[in-house]
Amino acid sequence: MTTPRTDVPRGLAGVVVTETSIGDVRGAEGFYHYRQYSAVDLARTRSFEDVWYLMVHGDLPDAPRSAAFARRTAAAREVPEAVRGLLPALAATGGGPLAGLRTALSATGAALGLRPVYDLAPEERAEDALRLCAVVPTLLTALHRLQHGLEPVAPRSDLSHAANYLYMLSGQEPDPRHARAVEQYLVSTIDHGFNASTFTGRVIASTGADLAACLTGAVGALSGPLHGGAPSRALDTLDAIADPGRADSWVREQVLAGARIMGFGHPVYRTEDPRSRMLREIAQGFGGDLVDLAVAVEQRVEAVLAELKPGRALHTNVEYYAGVVMELCGLPREMFTPTFATARVVGWSANVLEQAQDGKIIRPAARYTGPTPPRPVPAL
Repeated sequence: MTTPRTDVPRGLAGVVVTETSIGDVRGAEGFYHYRQYSAVDLARTRSFEDVWYLMVHGDLPDAPRSAAFARRTAAAREVPEAVRGLLPALAATGGGPLAGLRTALSATGAALGLRPVYDLAPEERAEDALRLCAVVPTLLTALHRLQHGLEPVAPRSDLSHAANYLYMLSGQEPDPRHARAVEQYLVSTIDHGFNASTFTGRVIASTGADLAACLTGAVGALSGPLHGGAPSRALDTLDAIADPGRADSWVREQVLAGARIMGFGHPVYRTEDPRSRMLREIAQGFGGDLVDLAVAVEQRVEAVLAELKPGRALHTNVEYYAGVVMELCGLPREMFTPTFATARVVGWSANVLEQAQDGKIIRPAARYTGPTPPRPVPAL
């Protein structure tokens, strides 16, 4: 029996492909949530580890469980010895930490002996997810340092997830304000509906593949500049404008040339991105010339876009102020998207674990539009 085919919008926009209890994005309201809690409220009030626990277990931990889970994740940060030896060669390729992570994740899955999720009990899948999520920051910071001729910094189990990440990146214990700001950014980007990388991870999970395969595919999707590559590009916008007085003319030139203004607009939100609002507040708490420039440029760019593209809500998205906050906290620009990945890997894993319970492979159809077959095969 042939399954009936249904035409859907390009890019599957607005198409519901499954049910989820992980979270949702309500674009018309400017609101998104993890489980039963506002994601922004969680970023303001809880640690990254607590929200990680929520994504996996469905509820927030009390103090003893919070401490126990933080110890478990900290204990899993070490890179397997077999993979550690591969990192210098991966760094030498010059492809950047995110490119190296794809190979390093696959190698880590093999070194840990990960089996297909199809063959595992739920608790075994969750353990595999925890081990991979915990080691991703270690892999990324090691690849970055090696590419700059520096030795990797071993993780510290006495630091929080965010503080340890900054420590492994610089080799110095971070300013607590910087660690908390980065932690809030990480919490705010753990999950965000069925974006391209999350959906990719779920598609791979539907085949029954192992956790490393699912996360490697998600990283590949994230590496595209239309998905996770925009924080540094949003700062490039600020660099190009340099002075709020130039914003109007610069934006007009870009729009008339058909270029996209990086850091503005979102495919889901029709009002201000709640992540941008929170990150703006964090940036303003630091203050300084960069923040003043960002706020002034935001106002002018939104005004010009409203004039040139009436009827479209083109506000700043998460990338705009994420770039500002990460710059203020000392992260190099080439690590902006990898930093995003250290958070999103937890959301991917939660989605993979949920998809693994389904047992149905995701297998859509395509409408063929090529030359009419069959035609005779020409002779040589």
